[in-house]
Amino acid sequence: MIDLADLLRRRFGHAAFRPHQEEVCRAVAAGQDALLVMPTGSGKSLCYQLPGLARGGTTLVVSPLIALMEDQTAKLVAMGVKAERVHSGRSREQSRAACRAYLDGELDFLTISPERLGVPGFPEMLARRPPVLVAVDEAHCISHWGHDFRPEYRLLGARLPSLRPAPVLALTATATVRVQDDILEQLGVKGARRFICGFRRDNLSIEAVECARTSRAEDALALLAPAERRPAVVYVPTRRLADEVAELFSAHHETAPYHAGLPAAARSRAQEAFLAGSVEVVVATIAFGMGIDKANIRTVVHLALPQTLEGYYQEIGRAGRDGLPSCAVLLYSFGDRKVHESFLDRDYPDIGVLEQIAQAVPTDGIGREALIAASPVDAEVAEVAVSKLWTHGGVTVDADDRVHRGHDGWRASYRAIRRHREGQLDEVFDFARAHGCRMVHLVRHFGETENTAPCTNCDVCRPRGSIGHRFRPPTPAEAAVAAQILEELRRYDGVSTGTLYRNLFPNNEVERRELERVLEALRRAQALVLVDDSFEKDGKTVRFRRAHLNRKAGGALDAGLLFEGEPGRPTTRGRRPRSRRRERGGAEGGDERRSAVKRGFAVEDQAIDLKAVDRLRAWRLAVARAKGVPAFRIMSDRTLYEIVAATPTSLAALGQVYGAGPKLVERYGAAILAELQAR
Repeated sequence: MIDLADLLRRRFGHAAFRPHQEEVCRAVAAGQDALLVMPTGSGKSLCYQLPGLARGGTTLVVSPLIALMEDQTAKLVAMGVKAERVHSGRSREQSRAACRAYLDGELDFLTISPERLGVPGFPEMLARRPPVLVAVDEAHCISHWGHDFRPEYRLLGARLPSLRPAPVLALTATATVRVQDDILEQLGVKGARRFICGFRRDNLSIEAVECARTSRAEDALALLAPAERRPAVVYVPTRRLADEVAELFSAHHETAPYHAGLPAAARSRAQEAFLAGSVEVVVATIAFGMGIDKANIRTVVHLALPQTLEGYYQEIGRAGRDGLPSCAVLLYSFGDRKVHESFLDRDYPDIGVLEQIAQAVPTDGIGREALIAASPVDAEVAEVAVSKLWTHGGVTVDADDRVHRGHDGWRASYRAIRRHREGQLDEVFDFARAHGCRMVHLVRHFGETENTAPCTNCDVCRPRGSIGHRFRPPTPAEAAVAAQILEELRRYDGVSTGTLYRNLFPNNEVERRELERVLEALRRAQALVLVDDSFEKDGKTVRFRRAHLNRKAGGALDAGLLFEGEPGRPTTRGRRPRSRRRERGGAEGGDERRSAVKRGFAVEDQAIDLKAVDRLRAWRLAVARAKGVPAFRIMSDRTLYEIVAATPTSLAALGQVYGAGPKLVERYGAAILAELQAR
């Protein structure tokens, strides 16, 4: 066995391993299959690069992000390592040269996109000279339960046997225990060693503050007023809000917005200025963060509930990478959950809609666009439904974009994934309302079982040290309710909070919400303990809380009651979320411009170049056939019509079109512009 510590110094210039790296590297170098779940910035890449060099031969790396592939390859080459990559952004000649170098044994590393495994002859080419290690980066993409599932990753399970006996290392920064199990099952390496580590961040103080949506931008501005709380990232749910909040902040700090609706050059300028220190605050959607390696970010603020705890952890993990004290503050309200529920209904239509469309597919098949046009539901909903049916096997779509009937087993898997997405919303909301240490809550979510003592740093462990909460003493009425609760718990300890409310206030003399606020104040005062519990009903998990007297404190108000908000008024001031136009495209969809769309995707009030539509459709179909995937996997119908309606003449302009995200522009932008300009 090569001396890994010596190789680390000679080839990578590092004097020592970071925490947890050495154990992983030794296991993989010895030929063991492994799963590594470690936060972004912890040094996961070294855990395949070092063992790959130690084992000799070529390491095959599967990665879904072209920008990341390019960055990693460039860094390896700069170190004197022989590395190449094959993806859709490279020319045919470049890809062929990389494959020849691989077959000739000239490469230490070959990085490929998962789609390449579906190209006829490519897996066979790899098998002619099996690699010494297979690294699957962003491995959560293989799991239906992952936050960024990609069907192309499912090809890996069938291709890996021909690349054996090379060990397999799956790497990801975000995988719950359920996702971890699925990754190993899909890769066919159930016996792989699991390394789940590095999630605890003792220098990061986490807070969640319930407040009105209308006041959040001002609250965030106040939070970031002290210079020691900057540089900072403020995450917002929409592009429009990113622009509005950035404008508000600009009057006080050097601030830049960042979202996918901005030209690529503007995004690059914002990122570079932030890294250089000339911009102190970035107000961004979830588009911001990949590849950001700024060690001294002091604060991360969220102005709405995130979509998943996995995504939230990644975003707050960008604070305090230098090891110095940092803070993450989540500003939220119950209305945020309602917004996410509307996103869920949009992205996962009712199963009845899918059944209706599946039943409309004739035995000899039908063109996908014809099926959508004939559907009685909205064209956008029908398009999503067809996509979900294809993902779960309810239909198949051939190379000519023709839909055929699939199998009947699709319903169970579709119901399961929708329940899973609903459960993710529950997890986020439960975290925001947590009554236990927030850091422990997060590390347990990812399956880390070591070092789960309370952090003593979050707003639950140390409420008086919070920077986001505004506490006050109780009113006489609130103090009276607190006394009633303690007296009831002395008689019936461990009762559910719902039963406690019904016992104390059978005629709703006090609102349920007010009781919850008093319970939280009693918990802060260490007079009682709130414990999560659940039961199963109709196939769903129903969560609730039990209240127990704190035996250590004897049920007394040791620390005094701390209440949030103004006396007699809920923290959120009872306001409903502002009415908003229907949003599409996830949490970053935004309230930005939406052109009206009729059935069949005919855009109103705009002159559509039907010849350009036909050219773009033909191009999309040709690309889909070459890749062996349905046409809608290349680009949705809605996006196609939006592009033609906008008639962009540059990549920057294309990137501002609704639906044309950075990945589409990166992979196909030049070809799309060429089709638009053809006559």
